[in-house]
Amino acid sequence: MQHIDLSYHWTPHQIDEVVRDRLSPLQNPLMDTLQAVRECGSIAAAAKSMQLSYRHVWGELKRWEQTLGQPLILWEKGQSARLSEFADKLLWAERQAQARLAPQIRALQAELEKTFSVAFDPEHHVLPIFASHDDALVRLREHAATQSLHLDLRFCGSVDAIRALNEGRCIMAGFHAPSQPAAHSLVARTYKPLLKTGLHKLIGFASRQQGLMVQTGNPLNLHELQHLLKPGVRFVNRSPGTGTRLLLDQWLSAAALKGEDIVGYTQEEPSHAAVAASIAAGQADVGLGIGSAAQAQGLDFVPLEHEDYWLVCLKSAVDSPPVQQLRRMLQSPEWTEQLNTMPAYHTGNTSGQVQSLKHRLPWWAHRSEKA
Repeated sequence: MQHIDLSYHWTPHQIDEVVRDRLSPLQNPLMDTLQAVRECGSIAAAAKSMQLSYRHVWGELKRWEQTLGQPLILWEKGQSARLSEFADKLLWAERQAQARLAPQIRALQAELEKTFSVAFDPEHHVLPIFASHDDALVRLREHAATQSLHLDLRFCGSVDAIRALNEGRCIMAGFHAPSQPAAHSLVARTYKPLLKTGLHKLIGFASRQQGLMVQTGNPLNLHELQHLLKPGVRFVNRSPGTGTRLLLDQWLSAAALKGEDIVGYTQEEPSHAAVAASIAAGQADVGLGIGSAAQAQGLDFVPLEHEDYWLVCLKSAVDSPPVQQLRRMLQSPEWTEQLNTMPAYHTGNTSGQVQSLKHRLPWWAHRSEKA
């Protein structure tokens, strides 16, 4: 059984539509060569019809014979080149496949052209974003797409998102932190080396609540982080490097506790939605997350921490067209109305505005302040 790989290529917009309609939407160089040899009766004539050199066509046929382990051309002295039975079967199989799949291939071709048309349209913009998992960002991506702004959104931990920005793998990163961050907290110590004044610019996105996602009715009566230590309570955690994991570890550090004091601390899920699904399936009793994820799974939500979700980019990107368009969108009444309908979310007066790192995240104390 041979493995089949698919590929595509572009042709000039000026290509004759009649010629285009005659060509197969899914072409293969070997099949084109075999068909030319059949029609022309010789490799030399086939090469000329394909505007290729004899040496190239001959070499390709020999290479394919070695790859497939079968003869393709019958070489008989004094006679025209003929296709082998195996080559005839290849052409027959290709025609059968084309006949069966032509409608689907044409549809795929049309969809590719439609999608790639965005790249050639100066009115459309694409903004690559690495971000901590957030349901509002998913909603924003859908909203932005209707206005010719396409958010290439990839979810990861907050720390990994900022690292991706610093390594040039994206234009913008999304992370979250408590609204009243302590200057010497674990959150501050983690983010401070990654964000630098004069290099990075904060853009307000949203305020949201982090809290406990629990079974419907909260049967174990869980209302604070201390309750995670109750006997019999099974916890499900987020992975290291996420902002939610930082909040939990910060609380453990402040309370002089260790992860092993919580049953399920090592049970990790990659997103708020996955944590909520684990609780809904009865695999755990409680997890830290956001209200919209709890609501989606029919869980109860106990808010604990008010936090800000920030977007951050390099100073050099603030005035780029996609970032400017995103900032205008975040300040629009249409987006504000959408966000405020989501549970445990609300927009603030900083949404879409560029903010000072020192003012909003006061971790960069002067020497005199440290002293």
